[in-house]
Amino acid sequence: MIQVVLPRNLQILAGVGRVVEVDVEGPATQRSILDALEASHPALVGTLRDAVTKKRRPMIRFFACEEDLSDESPDAPLPQEVGSGKEPLLIIGAIAGG
Repeated sequence: MIQVVLPRNLQILAGVGRVVEVDVEGPATQRSILDALEASHPALVGTLRDAVTKKRRPMIRFFACEEDLSDESPDAPLPQEVGSGKEPLLIIGAIAGG
């Protein structure tokens, strides 16, 4: 099982706690994890990535193993620690302001 840590607003939307576990078949990638997350929690469809193009929303960031993976290819393998469940994939809502 892969652990995904959600920000509070998405926890409320999905009706879940801070950490959600998803089962991913095949390699752990951003795409495979988000596909599994959206399949198990349909309320999240369109919140993390565009529902049609599947591109990451600009104000959403992905972190794992203390690295910002937001600009990596959605099909690039995530660190082995994420795939094994030792480390979570963190989903962070960026903050903008001036």
